[in-house]
Amino acid sequence: MKVQDSREKSIPTAIEYAKEKGARMVDLKFCDLLGMWQHFTIPASALNESLFSEGLGFDGSSIRCWKSIEESDMVVLPDPATAKMDPFMEVPTVSFICDVVHPENLAPYDRDPRFILKKAIEYMKKSGVADTANFGPEAEFFIFDEIRYDQNNYSGFYAIDSDEGIWNSGRKSERPNLGYKPRHKEGYFPVLPTDTLHDLRTEMSLELEKAGMILERQHHEVASAGQAEINIKYDAALEMADKMMWFKYIIRNTARRNNKTVTFMPKPLFGDNGSGMHVHISLWKNGENLFAGKGYAGLSETALFFIGGILKHAPALCGIINPTTNSYKRLVPGFEAPIKLAYSFKNRSAAIRIPNSGPSPKAKRIEFRTPDPMANIYLAQAALIMGGLDGIKNKIHPGDPLDKDIYSLSASESAKVPSIPGNLEEALNQLAKNSQFLCQGNVFTKELIETWIEYKLEKEIRPIQQRPVPYEFHLYYDM
Repeated sequence: MKVQDSREKSIPTAIEYAKEKGARMVDLKFCDLLGMWQHFTIPASALNESLFSEGLGFDGSSIRCWKSIEESDMVVLPDPATAKMDPFMEVPTVSFICDVVHPENLAPYDRDPRFILKKAIEYMKKSGVADTANFGPEAEFFIFDEIRYDQNNYSGFYAIDSDEGIWNSGRKSERPNLGYKPRHKEGYFPVLPTDTLHDLRTEMSLELEKAGMILERQHHEVASAGQAEINIKYDAALEMADKMMWFKYIIRNTARRNNKTVTFMPKPLFGDNGSGMHVHISLWKNGENLFAGKGYAGLSETALFFIGGILKHAPALCGIINPTTNSYKRLVPGFEAPIKLAYSFKNRSAAIRIPNSGPSPKAKRIEFRTPDPMANIYLAQAALIMGGLDGIKNKIHPGDPLDKDIYSLSASESAKVPSIPGNLEEALNQLAKNSQFLCQGNVFTKELIETWIEYKLEKEIRPIQQRPVPYEFHLYYDM
């Protein structure tokens, strides 16, 4: 009831906002199950109070992972609190993030990722553990100058190019080639002229600020060829997920405006660091940080149990937070990607790091370093809430911390520390075997998890398994 009251109060504000900004069109955005924004657009004359209470019908039959054509009629219900002017559309356009509902009764659609996150938040509140889950995802990405790829029955290739890629250090066509190209694994924090993309990242950052996000920092990341990171301030779970959808949209379109292309693929380049999405998490109740305490690294018992739940369920969680075959090309030894399920203070080689955030209890949090930016942010945050709450509910202690460089463990030492799954199919098998914690409170449903696994197997894993890749010709053609 409170949600509906809040919604009704913000409707006039949203309509007035659109008028003040001179909006001539209204864009209605919603998220598919895999994490991509979809949209359609209506004239501003259709922006009235009934749009927010009755929604607008559309054909959902072609949306990936949604129900088949016999149940294709769906309705989008705009959230008035999400009103923003779209900075990339030529005609002034106000944009709303929408919930997806059934037309007959406006009941939430159980495959709408935003609804799943809402259910996780409500489950958390009803549990009495916390009233707020704060998230701070850090999504890394690459900015390239060109990407070409193709696949058919008799050939397949991809080709990436970047003016600052180290492989172009000998390129004659630049005329003159001035060098200043970051070497592999040496792209972290170089100044101009080596950092050729500083101004573009600044432009991206300013667009993020215009969209209501608080910028913390922007910088070149470790890899050659334009790897980047832009950090925005944490927020409550639903608000943060909505912001991350805008984040990706703004980053991609600002790059496109400058004739560049962006990818959030975890591992687009061989032999260099990949892109992760380190997720900072804390639980709050009545304005107090539940993760602050007097235990290890300044953590509370609640925080340790939350860590215990994440580590216990991490193999299953990987099926959601590392959801592509490419994800597991990042999660390999040697490239600063945490594959060992341990926790540690300050230590970036552990899957869960407790940042050295100083004496303020408000800053105490955990950082889960395994996820990557291909994750559907709504599903990922919902799953992390459920995994952590299960740890608190069942008092799952994570054991002793591992305060050493886990990347440098001997083979015998490494064998004693649990690892994440080695590929997507293993992760999905773990998810199939261990999904009950996600289904508590009907947050995730068995049917949704089965749909997710089936899609990943049939549309991603099996097609990739069936196709030869170029390196196989290098290995086997003349044998």
